[in-house]
Amino acid sequence: MTTLLILTVLVLVAIAIWQMTKIFELSQLRADSLNGQIATDEDNKNNGYMLFAFLIFIYGITIFSFAKYYKMLLPEAASAHGGNYDTLMWVSFAIIFFVQTITQALLHYFGYKYRGQKGRKALFFADNDKLEFIWTIIPVIVLAGLIIWGLYSWTTIMDVNDEDDPLVVELYAQQFNWTARYAGDDNVLGDASVRLIDIDRANVLGIDEADPNGQDDIIVKELHLPVGRKVNFYMRSQDVLHSAYMPHFRAQMNCVPGMITKFSFTPTITTEEMRQNPDVVEKVKRTNKLRAEWADEGKPNTDPWEFDYVLLCNKICGKSHYNMQMKIIVESEEDYNKWLAEQKTFGASMAPAAE
Repeated sequence: MTTLLILTVLVLVAIAIWQMTKIFELSQLRADSLNGQIATDEDNKNNGYMLFAFLIFIYGITIFSFAKYYKMLLPEAASAHGGNYDTLMWVSFAIIFFVQTITQALLHYFGYKYRGQKGRKALFFADNDKLEFIWTIIPVIVLAGLIIWGLYSWTTIMDVNDEDDPLVVELYAQQFNWTARYAGDDNVLGDASVRLIDIDRANVLGIDEADPNGQDDIIVKELHLPVGRKVNFYMRSQDVLHSAYMPHFRAQMNCVPGMITKFSFTPTITTEEMRQNPDVVEKVKRTNKLRAEWADEGKPNTDPWEFDYVLLCNKICGKSHYNMQMKIIVESEEDYNKWLAEQKTFGASMAPAAE
């Protein structure tokens, strides 16, 4: 890989030197020797046709990309706010592609229609108030609408409060893994600080052992969420800037060292239900077909894959950034309570160390 990069750089340097040489040669030519290099009407017409060819290429590659890679998009949102998030995204896409289609068509058409021709002089307007108003006010209205809609959506999503009896969970980020902490029966997280981390006593999150609210906290490496119940996430980072990214829930929030950030959402689709989603079924089928081909070639990581929700880090936080993920299971309230009852509390896990 290093050799390829070096060769690429050398080729680019050679091209740059060649181009600078050409520029120097042209700068030394006298005006009368350049007459043969002035574009003719035929040259301008051919360039106009090439503009149309490039326009077709732009539209073609756009259609091809959507047709081929549409299947790579995420399935339906699995959170209460995700539908509005997706609608805003698709409306933005539609506006962008509509404007792109119109403006690119006009740009290339005008490049052909008003090409240079012998005996034709360009008509020049110093200004046109009507045109200036039109191409200023329309983008202002459209962008203002999208921004207001986006701000409203963001404000709604970021309304982290104690209404509807939310489940309280902390996501703790460190190079290169995640740890989740549930608030326990009192639904209140105990105080914690990186200064209180004691690896020898297995206090990996720095929970204040003197805080009674922390005694029933539950520390796990796999995140379970009850479907239909609001979850308030409180996020910390031990070392560098991380970003808690849960793509299927359309949720992301930075984890900043020295401060607590927050995010809230309500899961609406269980893991088992999402596994039956046609888009997910098709994706699993494609993935396992590819893994089977890899297995035949003796490549690693070829075990059959089953869909799971996942928590990722969306900041490049170091050399093992790609490993930083946690499995998320969305299940019924009954299954969630059963799983939670099987977990050991922080107080119980610290009791042997205190004896």
